[in-house]
Amino acid sequence: MSDLLSSISNPNAPLAEKLRPSSLDEVVGQAHLTADGGVLKQLLLAKKLPSFILWGPPGTGKTTLARLIAKQANREFVQLSAVFSGVAELRKIFDQAQGCSGIILFIDEIHRFNKAQQDALLGPIESGLITLIGATTENPSFALNSALLSRARVLTLNLLDDEAAEQLLQRVELYQKCPINLMPEARKALIDMAGGDGRNLLNLAESVIDFSDDHPLTATELGERLQKRFALYDKSQDYHYNIISAFIKSMRGSDPDAALYWFQRMIQAGEPPLYIARRVVRFASEDIALADPQALIHAMAAHQAYERLGSPEGELAIANAIVYCATAPKSNAVYMAFKASAVYAGQHNTQIPPKHILNAPTKLMKDQGYGAGYQYDHDCEGAFSGQRFFPDDLDASVFYHPVERGFEREIQKRLDYWKKRRHEGYSHPS
Repeated sequence: MSDLLSSISNPNAPLAEKLRPSSLDEVVGQAHLTADGGVLKQLLLAKKLPSFILWGPPGTGKTTLARLIAKQANREFVQLSAVFSGVAELRKIFDQAQGCSGIILFIDEIHRFNKAQQDALLGPIESGLITLIGATTENPSFALNSALLSRARVLTLNLLDDEAAEQLLQRVELYQKCPINLMPEARKALIDMAGGDGRNLLNLAESVIDFSDDHPLTATELGERLQKRFALYDKSQDYHYNIISAFIKSMRGSDPDAALYWFQRMIQAGEPPLYIARRVVRFASEDIALADPQALIHAMAAHQAYERLGSPEGELAIANAIVYCATAPKSNAVYMAFKASAVYAGQHNTQIPPKHILNAPTKLMKDQGYGAGYQYDHDCEGAFSGQRFFPDDLDASVFYHPVERGFEREIQKRLDYWKKRRHEGYSHPS
């Protein structure tokens, strides 16, 4: 394992520090960046190192990657925390960099810098005095100003999946020279408790190692020892799908309390909140749709609010959207129309549009009848021409059937009115 397990300078350091990777090849869970075809590997091989913003959840390796980049690029590495530093500290570093051949400045929590502090970085980055690597858990589109983003490349880090988490546990066992004393289901529970956070996983594993049990711990015993009850939930298997199904069906059944219960079950089990937010957005489109057009707006706003605020503040925004959607009138009419129109279009995909609704940008096309007889709806009574828009050799079909609930009642009135107008032949200009 190279010098990963032997270069331990402080025996009292946490396990997460002792097992910090010493090369990009040892980083787990971020193969899209560190593998042979990954972005970082390619840039380092080309010896072209731009400024970066490393964006990802806690415990995914942002600080480790910054250190390894500096090591492999053979550049001086200076680290700052945006929580404790300001423009004065930046100026000292810029002065120091004048006598160097380019330093890598790593700023953790860079989203905490205000606009003036971010602007102070622009000149040194532009001149090549420093190469910036910023780390943030916040969406850079919201947290950083556009001038800084235009000078830095954003690289996204992912939560550790189960495979990456298992690799970390195997490293712990290699370092300890003994297996972690857990039953298989407890080992899976430990991974689930960490929620994709590698640092958290190593800290939990270190706590387990401190136990002196004469038998492997069960999942229940593990939860008791860690003072954290093991949630009966598996983010990729049956419980994951069962609970998300219960969550969706609770909203569909207009039960906000049950929906909130299942929401909390998922959150406490480590389900990424943005996954839940995406499902609420889908629900607003599929199960509410035009019965309440505001539902999708609320769901999207909750998704964006979580991206901006993170946890735990952003979870309240998702809860707002859940309650709104659960109590909204329901309709799957657009969803059913979407599916029916897809089938119909797949069966009739060679017909051409009628000529009267085709544009005629050239004289030849006009001579061939393109656009002939088209009536501009805004020039017609009620902005409605009543013309036909299906292909001439294809029967017009009705896919969308609004329900008698919510706003779709109003939509049905409009459709009935237009149907009457078509039947009466109202297509003359006003």
